[in-house]
Amino acid sequence: MKKKFSLSQILGIEHSILLAPMFLVSNSKMVIAALQCGCTAAIPALNYRTNKELREAIVKIRHASSKPFGVNLIVNKSNPKLASQLKTLIELKVDFIITSLGNPKDVIVACKPLGIKVFCDVIDVVYAKKVEELGADAIIAVNSQAGGHCGNLSAKELMHQLIQSISLPIIAAGGVTSKKDVTQMMEWGAAGVAVGTIFIATHESDVSQEYKQAMIQYNSKDIVTSTKLTGSPLTVINTKYVQKIGTKANFWEYLINHSSILKKYAKLILAWQGMSKIKKAAFRVSYKNVWCAGPSIKAVQRERSVQEVMKELL
Repeated sequence: MKKKFSLSQILGIEHSILLAPMFLVSNSKMVIAALQCGCTAAIPALNYRTNKELREAIVKIRHASSKPFGVNLIVNKSNPKLASQLKTLIELKVDFIITSLGNPKDVIVACKPLGIKVFCDVIDVVYAKKVEELGADAIIAVNSQAGGHCGNLSAKELMHQLIQSISLPIIAAGGVTSKKDVTQMMEWGAAGVAVGTIFIATHESDVSQEYKQAMIQYNSKDIVTSTKLTGSPLTVINTKYVQKIGTKANFWEYLINHSSILKKYAKLILAWQGMSKIKKAAFRVSYKNVWCAGPSIKAVQRERSVQEVMKELL
């Protein structure tokens, strides 16, 4: 087993904390604020409608800070922009790429010669071993407490299994709300932590005030996992609209998404429809509220700055 370096050692940063990439929520202001705190951050490529907008966001962050940051790529069939997004990230030589929901092989092959690090989201040992063999630089262990697309195992169980099975640095994702949580993850063997939910209701976030107020109003008991929106388990606030549409895929949705013939196209359509619903709810008032968040919502008591939230983690 080779030595496992901390996230701060891997990236040359002060603290081993990653402000996690959140669909629609993460933006350049949040990334810059995290970098100023001595941490790192990532933005989802899909938060930008065009590669021109993605490029502008990366350049804006680079002008504000020389510290390392990354971009999250969805690497399955639901992302038709993958090839063009990867090309942009390679041209701009981002510091690291986080891969989610698919096979990261092409990303790793393209990035390794250039020194761009690749961190891969995993939810179990089987997939962790696969990305280790492919040459990933680290894994992000997504546990059952993560917001957005979550895993099935508790943080402790997932960390224990991974520590025993792989030699890659492990970045724990899910359930981190305080310095105590950060310390606990490190004691379990984590190289760092990825934190998302508690940053949704920050001043730098551009989501609607209704979304931010929901983050304050609701609690962990109000978080449910839905397979209806994107085809993959997704944690959302159990609003009246979510209760109305349900959290389980209906018979036809399940059949189409599990058909060997239709799955490729169904994944694309289902993900597009789900993301469209989430996007509309995030930025404007509507009764069709689909707000992503994890159980860590319990720690959100008021709207704060990214710096204030980071201070609590540090």
